[in-house]
Amino acid sequence: MQSYPVDLDPEQIVQWVMAERRAPPLVFTAIARRTTEPRDLPARREIRLGDQEREDLSEIATIATLEISPIHAGDGWRLTVVVEDEAGPRVPEEGAVDEGEEEIDLDTFYGEFIRPGRGSANVIAEVEDSAAERRLAELLSTIERNRHGSDRQ
Repeated sequence: MQSYPVDLDPEQIVQWVMAERRAPPLVFTAIARRTTEPRDLPARREIRLGDQEREDLSEIATIATLEISPIHAGDGWRLTVVVEDEAGPRVPEEGAVDEGEEEIDLDTFYGEFIRPGRGSANVIAEVEDSAAERRLAELLSTIERNRHGSDRQ
């Protein structure tokens, strides 16, 4: 698959998907996930920590993804909204960070990651061929114009 960035507001995409899912028939699937992971603190000059202090601290990163794809896999495209939020340096507490992936619903994805503008958000498109790229371009145009259901023509 060929990947490329999409220059559309992630909030606009998610709001459109939420509205579209309320009006059947569904023409795509939308699966949201959240992953939380500790990361080593970057070695930056402005962070003046000793080796022991650096070992005791880690950054907590939460990555939320929303994968939007057609019901018919043969359409050959996928749109992914990725939000990465680094909570900053933290002293890990016993059991405080649940590492791993957790599926979340669309409302939770929007409420926790999109609406408050949490972290940095990017939209990535993946297409199998030029026909899939055209189909995705039509969808992105529909989202940009905020058209739904019967008013898509």
